[in-house]
Amino acid sequence: MPSERRQPRALLPVFLCVVILLVFVFWQGRTTPSQADALPYGLLLLALVGGMLLGRGGAARRERSFAHAAGAVALAEIPPVRFADVAANEEAMNSLRDLVDFIRRPEAFVRMGARIPRGVLLHGLPGTGKTLMARALAGEAGVPFFAVNGADFVEMYVGVGASRIRSLFAKARKAGRAVVFIDEIDAIGKKRDNRSDEREQTLNALLSEMSGFHDGHGVVVLAATNRIDTLDEALLRAGRFDRQIEVPLPGLREREMILSVHARTKPMDPAVDLTCVAAQTALFSGAKLEGLLNEAAILAVKRGGCAITRQDIDTAMDTLLFGQEQTLARRQQEREVTAAHEAAHALATAVLLPESSIRKVSIIPTGRGAAGYSMAVPPEKLFHRKQELLHHIAVALIGREAEMLLLGSDHVTNGAANDIEKAALLAQRMVCEWGMLPGSEEPYLFAQPQKDAAAQRWLQLGQQLAAGLLHSRRAQWEQLTRLLLEKEVIGESEIRAVLSDTQPPVPSGFPCTPAGC
Repeated sequence: MPSERRQPRALLPVFLCVVILLVFVFWQGRTTPSQADALPYGLLLLALVGGMLLGRGGAARRERSFAHAAGAVALAEIPPVRFADVAANEEAMNSLRDLVDFIRRPEAFVRMGARIPRGVLLHGLPGTGKTLMARALAGEAGVPFFAVNGADFVEMYVGVGASRIRSLFAKARKAGRAVVFIDEIDAIGKKRDNRSDEREQTLNALLSEMSGFHDGHGVVVLAATNRIDTLDEALLRAGRFDRQIEVPLPGLREREMILSVHARTKPMDPAVDLTCVAAQTALFSGAKLEGLLNEAAILAVKRGGCAITRQDIDTAMDTLLFGQEQTLARRQQEREVTAAHEAAHALATAVLLPESSIRKVSIIPTGRGAAGYSMAVPPEKLFHRKQELLHHIAVALIGREAEMLLLGSDHVTNGAANDIEKAALLAQRMVCEWGMLPGSEEPYLFAQPQKDAAAQRWLQLGQQLAAGLLHSRRAQWEQLTRLLLEKEVIGESEIRAVLSDTQPPVPSGFPCTPAGC
């Protein structure tokens, strides 16, 4: 039907040309020579006027279509998701449960003189389930769910974004009780810089619409962002987005619940322990956990299995974190350097960070350019001591120290680039953010040269600690290197077995010495 309505508008230029042609033919038969000379100028003027009218009409139609585009994106339906389907972020969910009664019966709150926050801002890292929580709120309350993205309101035509905002809120009010969800609100809600552009007009329209809600309206506006620090202060004041809920990464128990939810629709091997999988997926978001099981299911199909095994999950985890393993033809010396590098990381992690669990150490190249990797799962805690952070720096720098001990300082490689970057960033944060200086009684530093010097001192202390550890446990480091060259992949049990030997034998034929390289 919309295409049929556009056909007459498309034929209008053709009709206008036919009319001009008929006028021209009629005029040619009845004009004098002097009048005929002025005819082309009249036809040109008529064509210009007609073109201007058609252009204005087309621009108006385009603006109207842009203005109503947000309504086409919005979902005016009741989602099937409920709070029970959200398997994490219990604290955030409790904050949303208060809004269900307000949406269902706002008149009860009005009679008591209560004002429930009509604007709720969900902020947190990507993939933590902010959109799912908004859908669950609408589903639990049984009201329509209008979902749009902040980028949908940004157009080159001035006033289009504001028109979309007004159209969206008009639809929500017409529904009576509804949940309006604006994802990535930072696209239109950034701090204003006194420029009269399209984004600021859109933001002003949003502020006006949120202030125009009547307390009796059962409409709640939810928004999500990953960058709350960039939002305009007017959005965060009372009466607008006055309730701000942080959606953090899931903890151990929450990760286990998320994995259980996604495992319901997948055939899992009885030997798979989701609790153990959850313990090894620290700092994984809900979306990343779903992607982990989905990748494991794909691997199970590829190998022709009938259920997802623990091996499928481990391989999927390595693929997500480090990329697909590659079988590249490498020189023996490169394998030896990689093995010595990763063996040093494993040794330092086991000795200096005993609370961390070493899941896997590999010297197989990956699709992301890594010649090998050492994967350790740190414990989940809020506070880290200064000495512990120094140990993290030493663990990062010990790979380069191993290369220097093996090859000599003039023959080190670029394999420690990522390790040095991580160590430098941690040292800077210790000084600039946490006020941790390499000394017990030193004051805080405010001058940048002093901060740089303190961070450099932390790196030197970490380097000294790493070098001392390698010299004191060289026999164990060499044994781990030999083990990696033999098996290419080792686990925590094999590393602990090497370290449990108080006097490990020095293996003969160590791959490379400084003199030989």
